[in-house]
Amino acid sequence: MPQVFHRSSNSIARLSIIGAAVTAALIGAIVYIVARSPLATGQHVPPAQPVPFSHAHHSGGDGIDCRYCHQSAEYSAVAGVPPTETCVNCHKQIWLNSPNLRPVRESERTGQPIQWVKVHDLPDFVYFNHSIHIKKGVGCSTCHGEVNRMQLTWQVAPLNMGWCVECHSQPERFVRPRSEIYNMQWQPPANQLELGRRLVDEYDIQKKVYCDTCHR
Repeated sequence: MPQVFHRSSNSIARLSIIGAAVTAALIGAIVYIVARSPLATGQHVPPAQPVPFSHAHHSGGDGIDCRYCHQSAEYSAVAGVPPTETCVNCHKQIWLNSPNLRPVRESERTGQPIQWVKVHDLPDFVYFNHSIHIKKGVGCSTCHGEVNRMQLTWQVAPLNMGWCVECHSQPERFVRPRSEIYNMQWQPPANQLELGRRLVDEYDIQKKVYCDTCHR
């Protein structure tokens, strides 16, 4: 019986299969990389806000403590957005007629809250308790970066599951003394692992990497 296909057909078929496999792998790798890139996570891009609030000015320059504006950070699941009254406490005295503060004055006049855009916005299927992380020695800058240097606030960390699990599985690498929680300049010391292990025991930190820890 005469040969139907040319001898080169086998080579072409093999190359086609290899090419398809390589292409599929490349597409998968590209999707994986893009899904974890700032393009998808929203990192490093300050969202437009109704008022161009500068943490660098208020926190870094004026030395205002985080808790003055985020009063529920230590006691609640959410850090809380400061009400207009918190802004007005100071701005009834200074920068009264600044055009940038028009939304603040309008909010005070009408009683309607300022529509701030949330910077660190976790999906609805993720449960996160702000207060427990502070109690366990997780500093503000660990998640939020050095906001005291930000003219406009942006998201520093990717906030994806891998990033959370990294800390949950090895908390000794990230925790700090509670006295340093609000210190934006704090850096892990050379003996961080030794310090971290001691704090893990002292603060009764458990390595919670179970699904229902965050997905409830």
